[in-house]
Amino acid sequence: MSLTLLMVILIGIICLLIVLFFTFIPIGLWISSLAANVKVSIFHLVGMRLRRVIPARIVLPLIKATKAGLNLNVNQLEAHYLAGGNVDSVVNALIASERAGIELHFEKAAAIDLAGRDVFDAVRMSVNPKVIETPNVSAVAKDGIELLVKARVTVRANLERLVGGAGEATVLARIGEGIVTTVGSALSHKEVLENPDDISKRVLSKGLDSGTAFEILSIDIADIDVGRNIGAQLQTLQAEADKKIAQAKAEERRAMAVAREQEMRAYVVEAEAEVPKAMAYALKEGKLGVMDYYDMQNIKADTMMREKISETAKKPIVDDKKDSI
Repeated sequence: MSLTLLMVILIGIICLLIVLFFTFIPIGLWISSLAANVKVSIFHLVGMRLRRVIPARIVLPLIKATKAGLNLNVNQLEAHYLAGGNVDSVVNALIASERAGIELHFEKAAAIDLAGRDVFDAVRMSVNPKVIETPNVSAVAKDGIELLVKARVTVRANLERLVGGAGEATVLARIGEGIVTTVGSALSHKEVLENPDDISKRVLSKGLDSGTAFEILSIDIADIDVGRNIGAQLQTLQAEADKKIAQAKAEERRAMAVAREQEMRAYVVEAEAEVPKAMAYALKEGKLGVMDYYDMQNIKADTMMREKISETAKKPIVDDKKDSI
């Protein structure tokens, strides 16, 4: 093997080692930290590589925090990163809160971030309140008129209750409940239309932001529309139901009357069936004569004839001439 080939191989190995060294050891970050007066040793950076931590995710936020005057160290940021947190977002939130004069410690910000909330957005919401618009809330006054109320709620984040506090959905639900209660206690819908600010005052006095991650600053009624006449509809439905009940009771009484009539007719038929038996028994015993029986038959025939004549007399007289025309 020639000397030239050995030199080429040796130079290649040296170059490879240099590339691996600069790849595994972030010399650039170390130099940046020294220039920013952030004390991070080269061995600490190597340890981050061994702990599968991206050094740039720790060193760059630490430099930013140091330049902003925050007292943070590399161990705090690395521990938060290993816990699955967003180090850059936490540092940005701490810087923003320090500039706005809001008291926020690193442990609190890290807890908010690990809880799944955007801590930087929460700080911005504390500085710049957010306006939440409720959907149309349907409420009915005591006179039965429905009102559709839409409100705009101005809230800001409460950093002390951000961990474990309820979200926007709970705030909107409580606002809707307060609107329904306030409108429902009004004697007339006209009272609500005349003084819509009464809704805001009553809802704010209930302390609806208790247990939530927000602080309600104001509630403004954006729009009120008159809806359906719920009272009239309910009265109509009640009248219809009463009508059906009365019809059912009348049908029950009619059925009972028909049954009673049929029962009495059965008694009459049963009694008429006993007449021939009684007449036969009377003839047999000699209590009824043959002439008496014939007289009774004549009376029956005469009665039937009279009934036929009366029925014929009741029929209308038809003019044959008109029919022929």
